[in-house]
Amino acid sequence: MIDNSALLQLWRDQPWHDALQAVLADMEQFQQRDRKSRAYAEAIAAVPPLPTAAPQLDRDQVTIGTAAQLTAAQHNHLQQALFALRPWRKGPFNLYGIEIDSEWVSALKWQRLQGNIAPLRGRRVLDVGSSCGYYLLRMQAEQPRLLVGLEPYATFYYQFCLLQRLFKIATCFTLPLKFEQMPLLEGYFDSVFHMGVLYHVKSPLDTLVRLRRTLRRGGELVLETLVIPGDEYLALAPPQRYAKMNNVYFIPTVNCLQAWLERSGFTNVRCVDVTRTTGVEQRKTAWIQTESLADFLDPDDEMKTVEGYPAPRRALMLAEVK
Repeated sequence: MIDNSALLQLWRDQPWHDALQAVLADMEQFQQRDRKSRAYAEAIAAVPPLPTAAPQLDRDQVTIGTAAQLTAAQHNHLQQALFALRPWRKGPFNLYGIEIDSEWVSALKWQRLQGNIAPLRGRRVLDVGSSCGYYLLRMQAEQPRLLVGLEPYATFYYQFCLLQRLFKIATCFTLPLKFEQMPLLEGYFDSVFHMGVLYHVKSPLDTLVRLRRTLRRGGELVLETLVIPGDEYLALAPPQRYAKMNNVYFIPTVNCLQAWLERSGFTNVRCVDVTRTTGVEQRKTAWIQTESLADFLDPDDEMKTVEGYPAPRRALMLAEVK
């Protein structure tokens, strides 16, 4: 859906160019066969050209254009496409007057990390699990050299495709791939964001080692993941589900997570925030058609999940490559 030729051209002399080109070609063939992907692409294609507008990326609600700039037909086509791409997990957005009240108030996480991370100006940035690209757009306000997102889930990838059609940021890309599907981009990125992904990984230490190898010397990893309370060096390994999710493998304590990072070769590892997830940050809205946080917690004790585990809390870790 997105033309990645500019990114491949940028990487034409890199050792991973041919392998990445082959992986993307395979993914494109899959998207052409996949019914959901075709439906999303058709919904986006139905949106007519919209007036040019200057984006506002440095505010909590990422904004472009106003309702007054659109005809009734343009407004209807855009709103239909946005609704066809539900659920919108990350946001919020205001797109030509259409407000997307996403499930997650992602601005709260951005506020927690923005003052702690290394400045992004002029940096090459990778965002693993970038969803619709809300954080990529917030990063763009700081004028990085290059932004690359990885988002394997079709719904969220095509959300980015529609947003990029509106925002048209020449140095921002999202590839429809998992981190594990990518060839190793050895020492290439200055900053790597890995947020809300590690607990879905079957082998977290292998992933952390690969993330370290993706960063240049002096580069920074921004890691945000679920943690459990306690000072012990241990991790919860749910045998079935955690908060109704069936793909959660390991949820460590902060101390255990720090040890994982250090054993993976990172230095200057520190935890800069731990926040329990509440209904202020994650809740059901008109822009999702699924359950949300309230459905995942014990109705009699919000400090526990429906399975009886500690309720979701997330740690923000920063680490560097020596």
